[in-house]
Amino acid sequence: MNLLASSGQLRASFMRWALVCVPVIVLLGFLSGKAAQSGPENPWFAALVKPAFYPPAATFGIVWTVLYVMMGLALAIVLSARGARGREAAVIVFLVQLVLNLAWSPVFFGAHMLTGGLIVIGLLDLAVLITVLLFWKVRPTAAMLLLPYLVWIVFATYLNYAFLQANPTMDGVEGGGAVVRYEI
Repeated sequence: MNLLASSGQLRASFMRWALVCVPVIVLLGFLSGKAAQSGPENPWFAALVKPAFYPPAATFGIVWTVLYVMMGLALAIVLSARGARGREAAVIVFLVQLVLNLAWSPVFFGAHMLTGGLIVIGLLDLAVLITVLLFWKVRPTAAMLLLPYLVWIVFATYLNYAFLQANPTMDGVEGGGAVVRYEI
């Protein structure tokens, strides 16, 4: 069966999906980071030797917010492409990469596993590349929205590797050498 929709109906479909996908993905990213205590306030992370190309801490919140918005828009474009060949596979692989994305912070920041984080982000790199290729077949615009994300996570993979090289004794270590105070 061939379904025809007007351009207005297609825009409305995209807008409905975008109004769901963008906030949900941004919220999930925020919750993953918060649950894992990601960022410079984490005592274990603060104790790590930072790689030479480590950007200012504020960069991460800004970049990830923009990337999560772009991911939500890309997903909305694909979801609104009702009847498009390959749409279901593209959405499934997108969800797999999203789970890997959301798992990285708890593994790296929460469990203090530099090697585990590197494995997760390596799998994420592959999943995002496959997602881009599958999105391209459904809607090239959606794939293009994911290209900055792919570039950023490849950079994040380098950072994860550099953290592991500079801090081999901190892989899996509880705490970060910070002093814990107990008041009675």
